[in-house]
Amino acid sequence: MITPNLDGRVALVTGSSKGVGRELLLSLADCGADVAVHYHSSKDVAEDVADTARTHDVEAITVNGDVTDPNEVDDLFGTIEAELGSVDVLVNNVGPFAPDHWEDISFDRWNAVLNGNINGTYLCSKRALPEMRASGFGRIVNIGYASAEKGLISPKNAPYFMAKASVLMFTRMLAADTQDDGVTVNAISPYVVENSDVFPDDLPRDRPAEFEDMAQALRFFVDDDSDYLSGVNVEVDGGWLPEKV
Repeated sequence: MITPNLDGRVALVTGSSKGVGRELLLSLADCGADVAVHYHSSKDVAEDVADTARTHDVEAITVNGDVTDPNEVDDLFGTIEAELGSVDVLVNNVGPFAPDHWEDISFDRWNAVLNGNINGTYLCSKRALPEMRASGFGRIVNIGYASAEKGLISPKNAPYFMAKASVLMFTRMLAADTQDDGVTVNAISPYVVENSDVFPDDLPRDRPAEFEDMAQALRFFVDDDSDYLSGVNVEVDGGWLPEKV
């Protein structure tokens, strides 16, 4: 197990009150990071996650906000900076999806998928970067989707595939734009994770990705010794070839 020393670091994982986000945040707390549990509507659940994080002898707070709203993003970062300090590790995990045929997806839902995945990642990264640049250290990790950069697309869930391709493009661009700042920007792209709603019949290695598989990649990216790795996308997919989607 990779166990970076994150003592004195502050981490924010968006959408960390449940699912993958929760497990990634607790993994960072286990490595010594003080953490901000972000939620949009699940306050009680987020408080439970913060309580669990504190069992690792770290500080933990909850922050509420819509990551697609610039003012709310500014407010939630302001809360973190006031209570914990500036964000050193940002995981852009919020990623709504719409597993329906594209013609059956309403315009509002279509926009919500694109907005949450793309603009949420953009706004949080933009807000975190000034303090990261000022301190000379930063780790941004975006959550993609396996094979999205290879042009994966399907009539079902189309805006999600499109959005995740954009997230990976943004990751590569931002890695180039921060190469002199002590900041790395990388992506983790799963296929099917253990909490997915639907499991295909032919899972790679006969199982979905476990939360720990995702956390291993995250811990690798945030380690101090990974400072030359930027613009990298790790597909946590068990070797999946997307011949059918």
